[in-house]
Formats: sequence, C-alpha cells, structure tokens
Amino acid sequence: MKNIAALALISAIAVVSCNKKETTKITKVDPKTGKTITVEVPADSVAKVEANPAIKDSAGVFTQTFKLEKGKTYPLTTYQRDTKTMTDPKGQTMNGTSESTDEMSFTVNDIKGNIYDITLNLIAKRNSQTAQGKTIVVDTKLPIPKEDDLKMIWNINRALTGNKLNMKMDTKGNVISITGFDAVYTKVSNAVGTLVKDANQKASVVASLKESFNEKVLKDQFSKNLTIIPKKGAKIGEKWTNSENADPNGKIKVTSNYVLNSVGNGIAEIGVTGGIPKKVEKQNQGEVTHSLSSELTQNGTIKFDQNTGWITNQNINVVTTQIETISNGKESQSMKSVNKSSVMVNPSAK
Repeated sequence: MKNIAALALISAIAVVSCNKKETTKITKVDPKTGKTITVEVPADSVAKVEANPAIKDSAGVFTQTFKLEKGKTYPLTTYQRDTKTMTDPKGQTMNGTSESTDEMSFTVNDIKGNIYDITLNLIAKRNSQTAQGKTIVVDTKLPIPKEDDLKMIWNINRALTGNKLNMKMDTKGNVISITGFDAVYTKVSNAVGTLVKDANQKASVVASLKESFNEKVLKDQFSKNLTIIPKKGAKIGEKWTNSENADPNGKIKVTSNYVLNSVGNGIAEIGVTGGIPKKVEKQNQGEVTHSLSSELTQNGTIKFDQNTGWITNQNINVVTTQIETISNGKESQSMKSVNKSSVMVNPSAK
C-alpha cells in the first residue's frame, strides 16, 4: 500500500509539473490605485512582439511610429451612438437615440524611404435615428429609402462611398497630403442632380459638403485618431494633456487627459479622461433670472498595435449635461438635457 501511495504521489507531482504554464511579466497601471505595477501573466496569452516594433521604449520612454507593410490593408471604422434624454419642468422625459458609422480602410501601395503611399478606401456609411418607438435608417449597403426626405441623404452618402483618395503619410504618422476630392465632389453633384433641379440648391449642397469633407478636415481627423503618444514619448503611467476649441470663438475648450496605461502583449493602451468643466451663465431681466449650466465628461481607452503602430480600438464614453432654469425668486422651472455618447474606432475589435 505504501508503494502504491508513493506511486500515486509521484504521478500527481508529475501531472502538476506538466500542467504548470510558463509565465511572463508585464508592466501596467493599476486601474484602482493609478500606480505602475508589474504582474505575471501566462506566457501563451502574450502576443508576439517584433524585435523592433513600431511602439518601443528607450530607457523606459515609449515612442510611436508606424511600421506598415506594402500590400496590406488596415481598418479605420468610426462609430458613434448618442442617447439623449430631455426632462421637462413637470418631470416628464423624452428619449432619442442616433447612430452613425463610417467604414474606411487604408491600403499601403508603396513605401519610399519614410513615406507611405496609401489608398484611402471610403467603403460605407450608415445613419439611424430612433424616437418614440420609430427607427429611421439610411445605409449605403441597403436600397434607397422610400421616404422622400431620406432619399437625398442616401444619394449623397452613396455618392461619397465607393471612392478612393490618395494619401501620403510618413512613418511618424504625419499626414503629408490627401488628394482625389474633386472626383468625389463631381460624383456627389451628379447624384444630387437626380433629385434637385434648382441649380442654386444643388450648388449649396455641394458647397456644404466641401466645408465638411476636404483635405484639412481629414488631416485633422486622422491626426487625432492615428497618433496619441507625444512625439517626445511617454513612460508607463505618464500623463499628458491636449485641448481643442469646442466653439468657433475658442472661448470653450475640451480638455483630454491621457495616461499611458501599459505597453506589452502586443498592445499599447492609453487611458482618456477630461472634458469641459461645469459652466454656469446667468442673465437677469427684472425679477426673472435665466441660468444655463453645462458640463461635459469623458473617459475610456485607446489601443494601438505595438508592432505596426496602427489603432486597433477606441472606446470613449462622453456625457454632456445641460440644465436651463428660469426663476423669479419665489419659484423656478428647469429643463434638463443629458446626452450620453459612445465614440468608437474599430468597434468590432473591442
């Protein structure tokens, strides 16, 4: 019996030894404490990182470049979902939801020195609105809607998609040029012409498109999406801040606070917080006071592929709260509006 027991014990030890997995250490920011910690994870859960990745460190400072491959295509699908709730002075609420998706991809045609020659593929657009139990959808992958007021939107979106632009970008993520817009403008003008006969109205639609869809706008968009880590680099746990105008006058700024949460397992993760601090404006007319308070908060994460430098996923939640109050000193009435947004890039990669 002793020999059998000893044999069983040896077998158990052998099984434990065989099943014990190798581990590796990764450094990241503890979400609870905000401190930089080192943890052990199973080695087979860690993605392979190239010897000289696009996001790498030198003396603990990580910098971001791009190492894209000729002939490969990289996705950049943006998605936003807004849920708006309005509460009237009697406490009654109204809800509405809207969604928008822009599907794009980038194909690397050639690499000369540190310059990428890229084809920007405009693939599809989808918009939907839901209110009072009714949903309206305009999707370029679906047939044209039957409603007359939606046909124009579908025609414009359909004319925008299926097009290709040419982009030059260097290995540091600086977009040098984007060309090919004129062909898109012509295509949209022709599409609008099938529904609008008035020349002035047709010209107005195209002019409006040119203001929102041009080289400058796309350069700004890609500079915000494609590169986040500062040019000088950042250490794990290091924080930095960017701000941009929230109104045409530049009086209101949206502040984005970033922190490099972790780099490892093939992914560089950046945390995002910030927004617009609460602001209250008041106007008095006799005994009546009209006040308007507004506030915006944001939080979420952005992830980049460590080997290529390309964005793999962004998921940021934004909450905008606005309260309008009218008071005569004795009684007051308030209208409250809360808009909750999910702003994502490559949402399928969450």
